[in-house]
Amino acid sequence: MTAVTSARGASPRFDGSLSSSRERLSLAVALRDDWLGHAFSTLPADRPAAEAAVTGLYGLAGAPPPRFVWIPSPAAAPPALRDEQPAFARPRLRAADAPARWADWPVASRLASLLSALRTRLDRRVPRLWPVGHRPRPAWHQVAHTMTAEDALSDGYALRDVLWTAVHDPLAATLLDGPRPAIRTALLPAAGAGPLGLTFHGQHDAHWIGHYDIHARLGLAAYRASDTRQLALWAALARAAGWWWPGEGVCVVAERPAEVHTEPLPGARHGELRLHHPGRPAVRYGDGAEVYALHGTAVPRWVVTEPTVARIHREPNVEVRRCAIERIGWDTYADRAGLHLLAEAPDPGNPGSHLHLYHVPRRVWGTPGRVLLVVNGSVEPDGRRRRYGLSVPAGIDDPVAAAGWSYGLSGPQYARLARRT
Repeated sequence: MTAVTSARGASPRFDGSLSSSRERLSLAVALRDDWLGHAFSTLPADRPAAEAAVTGLYGLAGAPPPRFVWIPSPAAAPPALRDEQPAFARPRLRAADAPARWADWPVASRLASLLSALRTRLDRRVPRLWPVGHRPRPAWHQVAHTMTAEDALSDGYALRDVLWTAVHDPLAATLLDGPRPAIRTALLPAAGAGPLGLTFHGQHDAHWIGHYDIHARLGLAAYRASDTRQLALWAALARAAGWWWPGEGVCVVAERPAEVHTEPLPGARHGELRLHHPGRPAVRYGDGAEVYALHGTAVPRWVVTEPTVARIHREPNVEVRRCAIERIGWDTYADRAGLHLLAEAPDPGNPGSHLHLYHVPRRVWGTPGRVLLVVNGSVEPDGRRRRYGLSVPAGIDDPVAAAGWSYGLSGPQYARLARRT
C-alpha cells in the first residue's frame, strides 16, 4: 500500500510502486484532497517558504529579490500598494504600449507571461479528456457525474478520463467558483479601480497546480526539468501563503484566512466543496476582513445577520435577493411583501411536496409577475430539501403548468414525470 499524509504534513508522493489504475486513482484522490486542504488552510503563512518561492519566480523573470511587505488579508492590499508607489504602477498590456524588450516589461507582466507559457507547455504533456477539435465520447460525457470514480473504473472507463472528473473538475469547480470570486468581490475594489494591477492567488491557485502535480506524481505526464522546477516554485507558494501582488523591487503578500467554512456540494461525488456558514462569515481573516456566503453564493453581511424585505427589494443582484428570501423563509417573505397566492397543487415531479404559485404585484419588483415555490428534488448536505422560488411568465395561472414551463414542458407533460431533481 502507498502511504499518504494529510495536508498538515508532508504532501503525498508517487513512489513508483503503483501497478493498477485503481491504486493510481486512490492516490490521485488523496492528492486532490491534499491540495484542497492547502487551498482552505487557515494556518499562519510559512513566510520563509513563501518568500523563497517568490524570490525564485522573480529570478526566472529576470528580476532581483524583492523586499517583502506582509499584510493580514487581501482587504489590506489596496492601501499597501498605494504606500509602495510607483512600484505598483498599473501594467500597460496593450500591444501598442508594450516595451520592445521583455526585460523592460513590469515584473508582474513578466511573471504572468512566464505562467501562461508554463501552463501551455504543461498542457501539451497532460493527457486530454478528448483530442483538440473532437467532441467528448458520448458514453463518458453522459455518466461522468453520475457515478463514483471507482465505479467508473470498474465499468471499464479509462483512468485518463476518470481523473479529469475526479481530480481536475472538482479542484476547478471548488476554487474558481468559490473563494477566488467571493474574496475578490467582498474585499477588493472593482476591476479598474485602485492600484491592484495583477493579482496572484497563492493557495487559491491550487486547482491548476494540483492538476499538473498529480499527473506528474502518478507517472502520467513527464515535464521538462526547467518546467518541473518552475512548477515547484508555484506549488511551494500555494502551500505557504495567500494572495500576492508583485511589484518593482517589492512584493506584497497576504496571510491565509484565520477561519474558513465549507460544505459539500449537493450530490457531489468527487469532493467538491462550496463556501457556507449560516450564521457567521464563511471566510474571516486575522484583521477582521470577512466574506459571507450561503450555500456557495457570496452575499453581503446583512443577508446573514439582518435580512429584511426592504433590503431585499433594494438589492439589484437576483442571487443575493434569493439568498435573503430563503434566509427569512419564502412563506414569511410572501406575507410581508404582499404576494398573493393564486393556486397550489401537489407536485407530480416530487411526490409528497406541493407547488405554490404567487402573483407578484408591480410595486414589489417593478413589474408584475409570478413566482412558483417548489421543494427541491435533491437533498441538501444537512439532509433537508430546500424550498426555492422560480420566476415564471405572468400569464401562467396553474402551478403544474408553471413547473412544466421551467423545464420546457407543458403542464400535462410535467404531470407524467416520474421524479425531477
